[in-house]
Amino acid sequence: MDEPRVTGAEASVGLTSADAAARRARDGANALPGAKRPSVVRRLVGELTHFFALLLWGAAVLAFLAGLPELAIAIIAVIVVNAIFAVVQQARADRAADRLQEMLPARVTVRRDGRRRQVDAVDVVEGDLLLVESGDRVPADAEVVQANRLLVDTSMLTGESVAAGVEPGGTLFAGTFVVEGDAQAVVTATGARTRLAGIARMTTTEAPDTPLTRGLRGVVRLTASIAIGAGLLFLLISTLVGNPLQDAFIFAIGVTVALVPEALLPTVTLSLALGSERMARRSILVRNLEAVETLGSTTFICTDKTGTLTRNEMTVVRAWTPAGELGVDGGGYGPDADLSWSSPDAEPAMRELALGAVRCSTGYAEEVGGAWHPHGDPMEAAFDALARRLGIDTDADRRATPPELRFPFDSQLRRMAVVLADEVLVKGAPDTVLPRCTDVSGGTPGGTPGGAAGASPNDAAAGPAAGAAGSGAALAVAASVVDELTGRGLRVIAVAAVSRAGRTPSTQLEAEQGLRLLGLLALQDPPREGIAESLHACRQAGVRVAMITGDHPATARAIADEVGLRTPDAPVLSGEHLPADDQHLGAVLDHDGVVVARVSPEDKLRIARALRARGHVVAMTGDGVNDAPALHEADIGVAMGRGGTDVAREAADLVLLDDSFAGIVAGIEQGRATYVNIRRFLTYHLTDNVAELTPFVVWALSGGQFPLALGVLQIIALDLGTDTLSAVALGAEKPAKHLLEGPPVGGRLMNGTVLRRAFGVLGPLEAVLTMTAFVVSLVALGWRPGEAFPTGADLMAASGAAFMTVVFAQTANAFACRSSTKWPGALGWFTNRLLVVGVLVELAFSLVVLLQPTVAEILGQANPPLAGWAVALASMPILIAVDAADKRLRARHVHPHAAALT
Repeated sequence: MDEPRVTGAEASVGLTSADAAARRARDGANALPGAKRPSVVRRLVGELTHFFALLLWGAAVLAFLAGLPELAIAIIAVIVVNAIFAVVQQARADRAADRLQEMLPARVTVRRDGRRRQVDAVDVVEGDLLLVESGDRVPADAEVVQANRLLVDTSMLTGESVAAGVEPGGTLFAGTFVVEGDAQAVVTATGARTRLAGIARMTTTEAPDTPLTRGLRGVVRLTASIAIGAGLLFLLISTLVGNPLQDAFIFAIGVTVALVPEALLPTVTLSLALGSERMARRSILVRNLEAVETLGSTTFICTDKTGTLTRNEMTVVRAWTPAGELGVDGGGYGPDADLSWSSPDAEPAMRELALGAVRCSTGYAEEVGGAWHPHGDPMEAAFDALARRLGIDTDADRRATPPELRFPFDSQLRRMAVVLADEVLVKGAPDTVLPRCTDVSGGTPGGTPGGAAGASPNDAAAGPAAGAAGSGAALAVAASVVDELTGRGLRVIAVAAVSRAGRTPSTQLEAEQGLRLLGLLALQDPPREGIAESLHACRQAGVRVAMITGDHPATARAIADEVGLRTPDAPVLSGEHLPADDQHLGAVLDHDGVVVARVSPEDKLRIARALRARGHVVAMTGDGVNDAPALHEADIGVAMGRGGTDVAREAADLVLLDDSFAGIVAGIEQGRATYVNIRRFLTYHLTDNVAELTPFVVWALSGGQFPLALGVLQIIALDLGTDTLSAVALGAEKPAKHLLEGPPVGGRLMNGTVLRRAFGVLGPLEAVLTMTAFVVSLVALGWRPGEAFPTGADLMAASGAAFMTVVFAQTANAFACRSSTKWPGALGWFTNRLLVVGVLVELAFSLVVLLQPTVAEILGQANPPLAGWAVALASMPILIAVDAADKRLRARHVHPHAAALT
């Protein structure tokens, strides 16, 4: 970024209207640049012309040529529906960058022509003198020239959980909030030149392909190759056996269309939608359906700290005074909590400490709609909550003791002071406050961590020397308490006071002479409930977890240790010390329990890319604007629903509505179940294809002498009428208990187990049963080997037997595919109610198309003889028995968890 063009005149009186207009014309509006995205039409064309869509278009054309217009129309409908769905999903994701525009205010106050004026935020230009105060959102990057106790919430950009003070010479960034105080600042960057715009550009990069997308691409290419190859093969064979070329071509077209998996994408979509509904019942909103599966393939989770592992609320958990200590058990900002006193005599000193902290603060806790929330700085709201828990009416005290003079927080001194009617109060970092104290509350030493101490009657008689020595001892104790509390990752604030004695200090240093230490306040951002259990579940599932935060390394380490995220040998890294080489970065981070603090949005992007380059499927959690680019770049972005920003939610694939990290574990379980379910119905589909293709193979091997057991229209009826509901029901199978007891189930969809079961066991068995029913029916109708095969009604009846055998065998196969390790009886025949309904509907459909004369004649089939019915019905128990024997045999050689991942 160029150096800011700030002149002395601009820093004092701002621009003239003429200068502002000229700069507005030169630089353009103060608006984030719109993303350069393809039009809706272009995207729709892309979705209609990708590889699988082109395959289906070809199938539709071939269906028309083969005289099957109804099938062609159905295929085209599948293409269009899937394309529209994809375009809608992309449009929703694009709103992430658009939401960044809402981070800029509508109207702002500037000084122009020497006067205060309100202008539209889009009309702010470089050189404008901004006038901002508590509650304002900063409209552009600006350099502060005057500040009065200015505190700015930058968490949405930096991830830092505590509002930061900004002094003259410091920078305000567009989109941040002024929490306290007021300031004048000269604009140094607008629109596309702001840091916020840089984040916007990072959220418009193309999202990576999901594991499911890559897996489906492989499945589609394989099945397309099989379909096209089979069509060409049967075209050649049909021509060689003497069929007319036109008939052979139509026959080959029918075979090709029959083997194209028209219902594959709709079935996958429906399965993902069912998984999405289940996750919604567990307070997980799915914005991108493929995210359901992707989360199940996750191998590495990069989690934010504030608002994800913690509640994003400051709470005083311990307070120390020379008279004793107080433990506070209770989060939030309400007036109720459990108080544990080290000494009953400590209460007066504790009330003085809490009241001193409140009087030093402008933030407070307020009740809105029955719930308590922070107003202003959350840390100061925590002080207010502590005072209320001690029975102090802070509202009344604030009205009764307004400060006469306030010295705002100084980032160099790291403390602030207020001058009241009779005393001066100081609040700040202990290492800056304690050295300025010459006394302690009560003037006596007391208390060690975990204990109380009070004044001895003899101390007063011991004289000034004894009192000074006692004060020194008490201050030494206070320093040791500070070390103990900070070592536990708590943020410690010291509060001190001194009598005003009628004087009015002119400087902060003058006000802080001869301070008396009131005590120490230790705060924490409490961890969310169940975090430790969730982290254990992630590790049991083979998923590594790292903390990526903008907070201080010491704070991040303490929280990581407290919740059990950090492993004993895991490093704690800082953003500025990360390796510049991405390969080296990936190697450093590729460990469980790593903590990375002080990271920028660019760092998060690099981390996601480096881990993905090492083969990880990366899930990134976050809630701030600064998290949006990384959420978009990761394989799956997980945003917080309650505490998160709109930008983060729009950039994410999943939104945890209750902000609970435990929801990620639930999502992993459901995601794995969805992936396994896709393999289940893929096995089911492929098994059916083997049985459907076999009659054509037998016909071809016989040189056309053996009649076709199944015709093209019968196969299409099986694909669209009897298989779809069962496949969808398999996609709705509930997660198995073992899914979180091993590594992720990702990898190739069509893995070795799927291929073995479909092409080595179930498919060949179903094919043999189908051909057996066909031959047995022919024999029952009077045909004998060596004779000419019958035609007409007898052939149609035998074909009807083959058709029903496929239907009954596929019914059994649907139950068999529910598990690759257990037979259906062990799972319960009725535990998947959707499957029960699906097979009943499919059986009813098959009987209608078999027994309804007009439909049956069109399909080329008829009611089979009793022998054919017997084989068809027997196919169900035979397939279940063979499948059970195969599972038992395989269980002896393969680990149950590995065997189940189909």
